[in-house]
Amino acid sequence: MPSWNRGRGGRWWALLCALALLSGLLAGCASRQGPAPRVYTGPGPGEAPAPTPGKGGRLPATQRPYTIQGHTYHPLSSAQGYQERGIASWYGPNFHGKRTSNGEAYNMEALTAAHKTLPMDTWVEVTNLDNGRELVLRINDRGPFVDGRIIDLSKAAARDLGVLARGTAPVVVRALGYRQMGTGVAGRPAVYVPPPSYETGTFTVQVGAFTNPANARRLAAKLRPVWGQVSVVRYDRGDAVFHRVWVGKVSHLQEAKALETRLRASGLANSFTVAW
Repeated sequence: MPSWNRGRGGRWWALLCALALLSGLLAGCASRQGPAPRVYTGPGPGEAPAPTPGKGGRLPATQRPYTIQGHTYHPLSSAQGYQERGIASWYGPNFHGKRTSNGEAYNMEALTAAHKTLPMDTWVEVTNLDNGRELVLRINDRGPFVDGRIIDLSKAAARDLGVLARGTAPVVVRALGYRQMGTGVAGRPAVYVPPPSYETGTFTVQVGAFTNPANARRLAAKLRPVWGQVSVVRYDRGDAVFHRVWVGKVSHLQEAKALETRLRASGLANSFTVAW
């Protein structure tokens, strides 16, 4: 049974003219038999650059652990080297126009897919092992949350890969990376670059934020003898100015998470990791 019979968020708009062109291409691809690779000539003028770790705030929401039906999933810090074999499914009309996990509106006629742990906007190559068809898709949603399934295709992607009628198919999913800007030259394949790793960088742990700078300085002075490096950082949100209290400075995400755990255990329950 197609996976769109179960609940979840939707997908992203493409430009109207691109949709018209795409639907024509899809109609031609639907009747093909055997391998049906598509040629990708790089990102169009409307595509956004590769996302990067947040500066001065929490890690992106799509990179934080989340729990569905009692199971907790931990998004990968990098897509580099990822390859997996399993079952693909698809979802469509019931979710068309609804929000995907990265905030886009689901467009079932766009070439996108859902994955439980790959970083958002990673491009992947999906190969249908039953017929040899290959397709390059962009991850913009989370799922599928069914045992044994590793990727949820848009309706258009399912049609191109020959999965639409059956609902599922065995596939291999291989991460390509982020599609590089400036490669949209006719006849030239797209260039993919590894996504930035969320595992390394500069991290700290925020333990409080105050509109009154005296309160921030007071907390920092209290924490410094115990935790060592403690700083107060001014942040202008536009509607208000906050003074953030940051503890520590490390270069690996896991170190920051370990520090966050210790701070929470000490009574600073609202601590969270910050990339800056």
